[in-house]
Amino acid sequence: MGPGEISPGEAARLMKDEKPLGSRAPRFVKSSRALHLGWQVGVFLLGLVVVVIGVIMLPLPGPGWLVIFAGMAIWGTEFVWAQLVLRWTKRKVTEAAQRALDPRVRRRNIILTSIGVAICAVLLSVYVWQFGLAMPWTISD
Repeated sequence: MGPGEISPGEAARLMKDEKPLGSRAPRFVKSSRALHLGWQVGVFLLGLVVVVIGVIMLPLPGPGWLVIFAGMAIWGTEFVWAQLVLRWTKRKVTEAAQRALDPRVRRRNIILTSIGVAICAVLLSVYVWQFGLAMPWTISD
């Protein structure tokens, strides 16, 4: 088994822990087709508002991706397609976490981070040596 792969036992455990697909609306809502349809419209609109707020937050300060996933979770309470997307996302995050724990990958990431930090330190040192502690917008030719 290579790095990043989930063992068959782990995959079976993840599948067993997953809830069945379908609506999680209360029983009294499901009893009436019109009420259930209204419920679904409400859940969809609420999830849409949360996802749109998350998309707006992506370029702004704030937890944009977290809010988007919260909107997907709201949709996931009622819609099978959202439940499937969330399951796929959870599976990919689990695989990425497993890969990140691989000693070779960790060693590579530490080396690349160290090189990046060294390059940034050299560039910052050159800047401070050349211009002092002046900000770029206050430097005059």
